[in-house]
Amino acid sequence: MINTTELIYLAAGDEDQNPLLPAWYDIIWSLVAFAVVIFVFWKYVIPQYQKMLDERRDTIEGGIERAEAAQAEANAALLAYREQLAGAREEAAGIRDEARQQGTQIINAMKVQATEESDRIIANGAAQLAAQRQQVVAELRSDVGRLSVDLAEKLVASDLSDTAKQAGTVDRFLAELDDANLGAK
Repeated sequence: MINTTELIYLAAGDEDQNPLLPAWYDIIWSLVAFAVVIFVFWKYVIPQYQKMLDERRDTIEGGIERAEAAQAEANAALLAYREQLAGAREEAAGIRDEARQQGTQIINAMKVQATEESDRIIANGAAQLAAQRQQVVAELRSDVGRLSVDLAEKLVASDLSDTAKQAGTVDRFLAELDDANLGAK
């Protein structure tokens, strides 16, 4: 058995130990406790922490991807809008050109129609004028013929050798013509 002096000696032997360094059993138990804490952190805390970080990263990356997708969609919509606008401008230009062409065609058709109408009116006028001319010529021939016969009768009835008698006959004939013209009016 250990007597009391040995116990005191053993207790006093511990005094030789450096107070800054812990005892070997404290180091071992501290290492065991640290290993348990590390194991618990490694097994339970770090995976939860990693899961939370992954969720945040996915949320952030998803938000960025959604923002990029929305940006790409907006750019595509803008491009489609610009294409539609360009198409509408081209269509409007085509419609204006077509309207100009149709206007030109209508004007040309109206000019042709007006020319044809004026040619027809001129032709009708010329035909009427020719008919009236023929009628006037026919009337004049009959009148000239009748007047020639009348003049010849008057000339034959009077003496043609005397100049004064000829002038008197012509004057009388002209006076009769004037009287006939005044009576016809």
